[in-house]
Amino acid sequence: MAKKITKVLRLELPGGEARPGPKLASAGVVMNKFCTDFNAKTADRKGETVPVIITAYEDKSFDFVIKTSPVAERLLRAAGIKKGSGNPKQIVGHITEKQLEEIAAYKLPDLNCADIEAAKRIVEGSARQMGIAVDR
Repeated sequence: MAKKITKVLRLELPGGEARPGPKLASAGVVMNKFCTDFNAKTADRKGETVPVIITAYEDKSFDFVIKTSPVAERLLRAAGIKKGSGNPKQIVGHITEKQLEEIAAYKLPDLNCADIEAAKRIVEGSARQMGIAVDR
């Protein structure tokens, strides 16, 4: 018989540095166990925001799936800027075609597309909205 799911949470936690807190308490999981497991799996992603989907079960056990970091965070790091523009027409940073392709390849498993060209268009649209130009 399958375990009964009590809650599914989507959180963004710091890679390798998750700590017990109110967000995890609402999930109804053993926070110390989750933090230990999560930090072990994301130790190589310190300094990044790591999206995670936690499925909590009735018996206090849990499963979690780690996703790729947000596109915006990757674009800001590639452009070397702190934040994007509030006005998409105002250019505040530049990235190369190669950087665009690297970000698209990284995000491909979590995007709703089948090939790298479609992923590049999605990432380029995000960059454009943030005021980041792609140099070709």
